[in-house]
Amino acid sequence: MRTVVILGGTRGIGGGLAARLRTAGDQVIAIGSADADLTSVRQTAALADRLPDRIDALVFAAGRFTPRRVVTAEGFEQSFAIYVLARYLLAERLRPALDRAEKPVVLNLCGTGGRQGHLHWDDLQLTQGYSLLQATMQGARANDLLGVHFAAQDPGSRIRYVLYNPLFVDSGQHRYFSQPTRALVGGAAKVFGTSVTSMARRLADLLADPPAAPLTALRRGTPISLARPEFDRATAERLASVLASLLASLVTDPAQ
Repeated sequence: MRTVVILGGTRGIGGGLAARLRTAGDQVIAIGSADADLTSVRQTAALADRLPDRIDALVFAAGRFTPRRVVTAEGFEQSFAIYVLARYLLAERLRPALDRAEKPVVLNLCGTGGRQGHLHWDDLQLTQGYSLLQATMQGARANDLLGVHFAAQDPGSRIRYVLYNPLFVDSGQHRYFSQPTRALVGGAAKVFGTSVTSMARRLADLLADPPAAPLTALRRGTPISLARPEFDRATAERLASVLASLLASLVTDPAQ
């Protein structure tokens, strides 16, 4: 029986995947807002310490986006805290637990090679000109680089890191928008989006038989070349260094 940890596993795509894996007999630890505040670095670190010492699959499906800029008690822009800092911190802290599994995999639902997003190096917290789109696209860009950094640290590791963009899914993400955009996006998702059930099936199959490469980028199952500039290793290392510095005053370096 596999142990699968799903961040954002109580609703949307993560919730659908959790239900499917439980039905298949896996032990699923679905983390929602009632279990830990992933916008808090300290609570995220504490969560990592509570999780099992052997994890077969770690799934990142959690995110929180708002039309207005929200700052956490620790001083971070909210979407950056949960979408970037939490994913970086958990992947690094849970590496030993993943190493103990037979066929470990990290599945990160993110942007996967999106050229529109870019990192605001001088203003990662988006204090100037914040928008929901800007926060989402920066997070997507950052997560592609987190995958590059994770895989590059130990090329001989058995852990497979998969970046996956599910594209348009009827998962309830429209709730983050204000009206009338919320109604328009929600209606379009019902008509044109992939169902959560269908996407959960695809992701469950991916976890059961992960790619052989240390790092893989997929858009709804279609491979994306890692030679693209969006996956530049030097940029990935720069981001990891910045994130480690941001975390240093709150928790010990997860890489240590």
